[in-house]
Amino acid sequence: MHLILTGATGLVGSSVLDAMIRAKDITKISILTRKPVPMAQDAKDPRINVIIHNDFETYDSKVLDQLKDADGCVWALGISQTKVGKEEYVKITKDYTLAAAKSFATLSPSSSKPFRFIYVSGEGATQTPGRFSAIFARVKGETEQALADMTASTPGLQADSVRPGFVDASKHTAVHGYIPDPGMLYKAGVVVLGPAIRMGYRSAHSPTEVLGNFMTQMAMGKMDGKLEGSGAFKLGPSWVVENVGFRRIMGL
Repeated sequence: MHLILTGATGLVGSSVLDAMIRAKDITKISILTRKPVPMAQDAKDPRINVIIHNDFETYDSKVLDQLKDADGCVWALGISQTKVGKEEYVKITKDYTLAAAKSFATLSPSSSKPFRFIYVSGEGATQTPGRFSAIFARVKGETEQALADMTASTPGLQADSVRPGFVDASKHTAVHGYIPDPGMLYKAGVVVLGPAIRMGYRSAHSPTEVLGNFMTQMAMGKMDGKLEGSGAFKLGPSWVVENVGFRRIMGL
């Protein structure tokens, strides 16, 4: 089993990388990144291949050759809407994602075993935005829809989306020291709201160790037949798993 990972230096991506390393039935982990990945370096795992890639809108034969025979991908590459302008946010969130899904679909040898593309979306994403919907909700919702449309028209692709809520790595010690510093304002918010969400609003809570494992299993095809139920719905041929659905499936 060969899986691809992006966003490996981020909060969600680090959690997925930890899950992939722990999954002994994964034989190869290809990480696409613009910069070195300290967690991958420290793991000293021969299954990991870090591919420095600077243009996430194009994938030439040199890159695709290194991804040959990959079975799936967790696309955790992303950025907060507060850190870039709208055009850049759309490019990173939507354009990069769709370019990768289109290119990676060619890695599948047949429609009987489609390439599994797992998109890390976010709670609040919507296909029916209102007047006051945030940019991230609109763009992530558009990306989910575009991936579903691509899945419908591409025999070698199965793209599904996961919508994490309050992503919490406080008890995931394996990623401590590797996840990015979110800044003092965010930290202060977590100190105030974190305990309340963990105890009183659990449906919004996304513990990273379980989340990373869930998305890794989705990319491996191990969640087939287990998604249907509350908090998960079909968007055309694609699944969209909301945070409450993720928690239900994983027994949280």
